[in-house]
Amino acid sequence: MYLEQLELTNFRNYKKLILNFDQGINIFIGANAQGKTNLLEAIYVLALTRSHRTSNDKEMIQWQQDFARIDGQVMRQTGKLPLELIISKQGKRAKVNHLEQSKLSAYLGNFNVVLFAPEDLDIVKGSPATRRHFIDMEFGQMSANYLSNLSQYKLVLKQRNLYLRQLKYQQAKDLVYLEVLSDQLAAFGAKVIKIRYQLLAQMEKFAQVIHKEITNQQETLTFQYRTLIKQHALTDSEETIYQEIKAIYTENQPREIEQGTTLYGPHRDDVLFFVNDQNVQAFGSQGQQRTTALSVKLAEIDLMAAQTGEYPVLLLDDVLSELDDVRQTHLLKAFQDKVQTFLTTTSLDNVAKEIINDPKVFHIDSGMIKV
Repeated sequence: MYLEQLELTNFRNYKKLILNFDQGINIFIGANAQGKTNLLEAIYVLALTRSHRTSNDKEMIQWQQDFARIDGQVMRQTGKLPLELIISKQGKRAKVNHLEQSKLSAYLGNFNVVLFAPEDLDIVKGSPATRRHFIDMEFGQMSANYLSNLSQYKLVLKQRNLYLRQLKYQQAKDLVYLEVLSDQLAAFGAKVIKIRYQLLAQMEKFAQVIHKEITNQQETLTFQYRTLIKQHALTDSEETIYQEIKAIYTENQPREIEQGTTLYGPHRDDVLFFVNDQNVQAFGSQGQQRTTALSVKLAEIDLMAAQTGEYPVLLLDDVLSELDDVRQTHLLKAFQDKVQTFLTTTSLDNVAKEIINDPKVFHIDSGMIKV
């Protein structure tokens, strides 16, 4: 798939803008704070309905305006697909092929993107919550089943945590209702864990090949999915995982009531990365951590293509200057002639120009764009 046209209305520093793109590489060049990252953000928001830069949607609406609107013409194997997203103080409204969607979750997956940003190193170095967010955002694009079960899990989790607090402070006493919530949470949790395990296993295979290429066959990258279920049980049936989660909730019911929160479940999962059997988060050099993050992100492109049948659009937000020549070359070769790419940079000097074939270049200055 690729983005053929982008139209912005009242988005960040763009009052009104229409841009047409090439199927290959599109480069946004400009000094800092001129609006190039705003364009990348708009494409990201068009795909995922949320920003990678802020959790406050109002920041994306131009000053003294009531709404921001992003329109995109996406070309898929099935043909042209118009997308529309309106962001206002009342919330968001999304349309697919001019038809309004009842839920934002129904909109997701029509346009898939993979973002590379300097903060991607946090996938390796950051907290378990950072890695869970990464997994949920990416897997949610690939699998409607995953997104649906995760949404249901979060809904029941919120209800269960509220009831556990009521039990803790003796505002409620009915343990049967808690058991009902525990059963529902275990059912959705089993589905989430099973899909996570399967997709992580596929991503690991892609990442291993890439990592070996970058390190000249010197390093082997492996993943370890840390969850409440024993490792050997992850290959069992969904029913087996469900029964094991239920048993954990039953065994730990007094402790969870005492704490007033759900202590076990996929909302506390983590993924660990190992290079040559060493935990790269704890013991890897900065170079190994960067290579691991790059391998994981590149594997995401291949995994998304394998899951959806189409390559995603690639967004590179000022990352090439962060990479040495070897990693930069592998990154550029990975998407050359395969994936539509949008790249922000302050100068073409930061780009390995000899690798890039005929890019379309947009010069940005104070929100004004010249091609």
